Amino acid sequence: MKKIIIILFVATSIIFAQGTAGSEAKYEYRKLIGMQTAGVLEKGYVGVSSHILPNGVVDAGIEVGVFPNVSFGISYGGSNVIGTGSLIGYPLPGINIKFRVVDETDAYPAFTLGFDSQGMGDYLDEFERYEYKSEGLFVAASKNFEFLGYLSIHGNFNYSLERDDNDKDLNLKVGAEKTIGKMVSVIAEYDFAINDNGSYSFGSGRGYLNMGARVSLGNGFTFGVDLRNMLDNNKLKAGVADRGIFFEYISPIF
Repeated sequence: MKKIIIILFVATSIIFAQGTAGSEAKYEYRKLIGMQTAGVLEKGYVGVSSHILPNGVVDAGIEVGVFPNVSFGISYGGSNVIGTGSLIGYPLPGINIKFRVVDETDAYPAFTLGFDSQGMGDYLDEFERYEYKSEGLFVAASKNFEFLGYLSIHGNFNYSLERDDNDKDLNLKVGAEKTIGKMVSVIAEYDFAINDNGSYSFGSGRGYLNMGARVSLGNGFTFGVDLRNMLDNNKLKAGVADRGIFFEYISPIF
């Protein structure tokens, strides 16, 4: 009888618990796939997340809500973490700092200022950049609407510090999240890659279209699958869209 009660308790907690996905999400999105949003981790909460990407690339990060509307995170990763070959670590840990300067209202979106030095994919030493550039300095805006659940619209201006390819332009990203039921969301983002379309850049001028899905699996747990570079914009991997997996767990510190 005791075993049955425990099984029912665990099953109930999974069915009704929430992460960041779905119309009854417990936490707001701070990032879609590679795009920072205006979301900030609440004070007193900690988030742990990880991406698993092609070439055995794994990155993991921890983020803490340190003050109201202020969060700080650090991350690290590398190539060949999974699979064969020598592990190639990123040269430096990534830093993520966010400060929400304007909260969302019925009339206005939320606005957040921040810095994020963590790019995605392989790090190429000869070019001193990630396969997908880090955002660097950014300002993000986010607005939520009630539409068959919820629809969230996001925009982001960013200035990457990865500029050895002589492409130093200000960049723009846009994205959206649509809830499907209480526990599932689909997400999409488009990186115009204005700072990654020069003669020595990796992009070919079409920009990066990424799409994914997220599901809340338990109290604070979120699982996701992603497709990146769906417009075949990456010169290094012509004709190939990246497939990746995402995990996240958020919990109060105490």
